[in-house]
Amino acid sequence: MAQPSLWNNNGNNSNNGDGNQPTPAPANMDTRTTQRETATQTLQATPAAGEHEEVTQTDAIKKHREIKAPKPAPAVEENLEIMYGRLIDGLKSFFDKTNRTRGVIGLSGGVDSSLVLKLAVDALGPENVTGILMPELGLTKPENVDHAKTLAAYFGIDTYYQPINTFLLDMKILPWGATTLSHMNAKARIRALLLYSYANVENALVLGTSNKSECLLGYGTKYGDLACDIQVIASLFKTDVVRLAEFVGLPPEIAHKTPSAELAQGQTDEGDLGASYDHLDQVLRLLDLGVQECIDKGFPATLVHKVFDAWHANKHKGSTPPIIKI
Repeated sequence: MAQPSLWNNNGNNSNNGDGNQPTPAPANMDTRTTQRETATQTLQATPAAGEHEEVTQTDAIKKHREIKAPKPAPAVEENLEIMYGRLIDGLKSFFDKTNRTRGVIGLSGGVDSSLVLKLAVDALGPENVTGILMPELGLTKPENVDHAKTLAAYFGIDTYYQPINTFLLDMKILPWGATTLSHMNAKARIRALLLYSYANVENALVLGTSNKSECLLGYGTKYGDLACDIQVIASLFKTDVVRLAEFVGLPPEIAHKTPSAELAQGQTDEGDLGASYDHLDQVLRLLDLGVQECIDKGFPATLVHKVFDAWHANKHKGSTPPIIKI
């Protein structure tokens, strides 16, 4: 059975398996935002006209009720339940084996980090999960920050808000200069630096948010967003991430948000990759068949070659650095 919507669940925020409710977080301290927001807590929404207006979370919940995701077929729903259970069990097992209890996640307001947040809360408990919001002021969309804050507050996890702009300043004046690519990658690596700084201080583990499509295509920054202690959803293609997000009840405005790393103005994943995830995942699921057989199955040759070329060119991102033997 599909789980209830997270924002339409009358306070039953987590599914820890023991029926316990999350413990209310302590009051604010400095930049820490740990309080549980009530159903009428106000949040900032960005209207189509581009000007900010204030709405209540009650309004957001009503809006969510009006935008229902299609109910999956029973067989699909059953598969998603199995998928969810295995991810929860795997996360619990990893933390047991490493003798750790705390996890930290970089929250962007996108579907990948939001799904990892939901899984982490269900597996570890909200008291053991911390989210760090690391926007680039002037580039990151306010609605993404709003979504990340609202979801984190709903689950009752500790959060920190740390813009990366000040860290980027020195990167722009390095003696060897900078390129557009190096500057974009620096943003992802600064975020990894912050996550591991927190992890070292709090004896926590960094939870990765990359999906299988990104990993196979190499769509990620080495030692940046690909840096983590465990990849929680890297066995799920992007289209599976969206389906599982719907299944666990993430709001449609998060589950169906246009994917973007927000490393540059107007950037989108599918714009960078040159095809939609729907099309990319169809080919990625058939990598074992090889180029020609994928083309013979009717996929456009340009799409097939694009996928296979990216897969071969970026395999190094999923491997440890080679060691020169002596």
